[in-house]
Parts: sequence; C-alpha cells; structure tokens
Amino acid sequence: MPNNNAPTKMVDRFRGYLPVVVDVETGGFNASTDALLEVAAVLITMDKEGQIKRGRTLHANIEPFAGANIEQEAIQFNGIDPHHPFRESKSEHEALQEMFRPIRQALKESSCKRAILVGHNAFFDLGFLNAAVARCGIKRNPFHPFSTFDTVSLSGLAYGQTVLARAAKAAGMDWNQNDAHSAIYDAEQTAELFCKIVNAWHQHVPNMVRKIELEDPSQT
Repeated sequence: MPNNNAPTKMVDRFRGYLPVVVDVETGGFNASTDALLEVAAVLITMDKEGQIKRGRTLHANIEPFAGANIEQEAIQFNGIDPHHPFRESKSEHEALQEMFRPIRQALKESSCKRAILVGHNAFFDLGFLNAAVARCGIKRNPFHPFSTFDTVSLSGLAYGQTVLARAAKAAGMDWNQNDAHSAIYDAEQTAELFCKIVNAWHQHVPNMVRKIELEDPSQT
C-alpha cells in the first residue's frame, strides 16, 4: 500500500538536505596525497507523488594536482591514463566550481539548505572531495562536511548485499562490468540503487519523520 503521508517536496524528505550522488576515481586511497582523477555527480529529484528519481549527471576529468601521488595499481584498476591528451581534463578548481554551480542551483530550486553526499563507501568520495576543496580554497562548498548517505549500509539492509554490483543485481538492475569503475557509470548506478531503496521504504513503511514532528515538535 502506498504511503499517502510521504513528503512530496524534497525539502521535507531529508530535513532540508538535497541528496547528490558522487563517485570519484583516484590515483590511490589517500585523499591528502593521491590524485583526484575523475568525479561524477548525479542530482536527485522528486516527483509530485514523492518518488525520488535520478536527475542530471555532472562529470569532469581532472588534472592531477601539483605533486600528486599516483599508484600504478590504482590506474590499472580504473583504466585511467591521467596524461592522455583526449581526456580534456580540467584543474581541480575549475572542475569543482563548474560542478558546484548546478548543485547550488538545485538547492535553490528545491529550497534545500545543503547537499548531502550519497556514495557507495561514501566516506571515500567525501574525503577526496573535501581534500580537493581545501587545496583549492573553495569557500562555498555546497556539501555537508561530514554527513553522508552510504548505499553500502542501505543496500546491506535492503538486499543483504554490500558490493555495488551485487546490490544492483539484487535490486533488479542491469550491471555491465565493462563499464564499471568509471565515475559516470558508478555514480548513475549508485543513484538508481539509492532511489530504489528510498522509494521502497516510502511505499511500505509509515512516515516516521512526520509522526515524530506531530508528537514532539522539539525533536525536529
């Protein structure tokens, strides 16, 4: 039975936060020393029935910052040649500023106060994003500095799977291993997975957020 009490505006669904799915491809695991090579972000929208959906995809190939470390194992895994002439890569500052503008516009249009990063092992993506923002001295970062929605935990709860490919298949999604480990593909698949889980929750579970608001306004 559909949940007729589900919020129909994004600002009311996640306490004023706008989910934005992010995936990064990097030259290693250390956000402070290793290169950020590629980033994709997928905006999440909501229809008039309160169902969330995948929106616009933003993407940039990024030049390694000066002195960045790049592990050979990392680029063998993600298949990126950081110095390929056809990458059309941009500096971290240019890429992030171009990506943040439409995110800020989406915040304005949805009346949300801040973006919240959604990721599969979200701490990894947020760590590299925050490190790049700090290197570039960007003052208007639209993302919450530490809060995230992690689809590892959500898909573990919903489907009993924590690996992205297995969780996607358990959710009834297609998965192309040849496209995996590119920022766009992984971000869009993670966005689809996140939407499926949130929409299933809305369909089957009472709106506890609204119940808490009605019973105890001090908790909002």
